[in-house]
Amino acid sequence: MAIELPDDLIELQRVADDEGRKMEHLDVSDREKQREVWFEAAAKAQAAVAAFADAQGLNRFDVEKQLRQVTRHPHAQGE
Repeated sequence: MAIELPDDLIELQRVADDEGRKMEHLDVSDREKQREVWFEAAAKAQAAVAAFADAQGLNRFDVEKQLRQVTRHPHAQGE
């Protein structure tokens, strides 16, 4: 089932993913600070997913799956 995801939801997930990737190149002390930034961004994205799913009458897990597909594997969308 293809879900029409709003641009702001896609952007929130991309920001969370970007913040998470930043941890890969940090030392231990900086990683903890970045983990907090990532966690906040991820929590914001998850809250938006839950709100969107609820408002649309959709399963939150289906919305999250579609969102991750769009943000992490955009080339697969056209297949």
